[in-house]
Amino acid sequence: MRTTLTIDDDVLLAVKERARQEGRSAGDVLSALARRELTRQPAADDTRTRNGLPLLPRAGKVVSNDLVNQLREEENL
Repeated sequence: MRTTLTIDDDVLLAVKERARQEGRSAGDVLSALARRELTRQPAADDTRTRNGLPLLPRAGKVVSNDLVNQLREEENL
């Protein structure tokens, strides 16, 4: 499939160099690299963040405003 993408110059140069070394097209190399990254399983120690804060694993419990207020009352906050 053909499409148009904006790729950083350094990335394009690296893809073209790898394609030259491997005797493949730049499109084939870029597709293989993207496919590998998109299908890899994250390592157990991968820290994911959202808005600059680390995401914690799910505890199986929904934290509502009511629960937060209840805990505040219990701790006299």
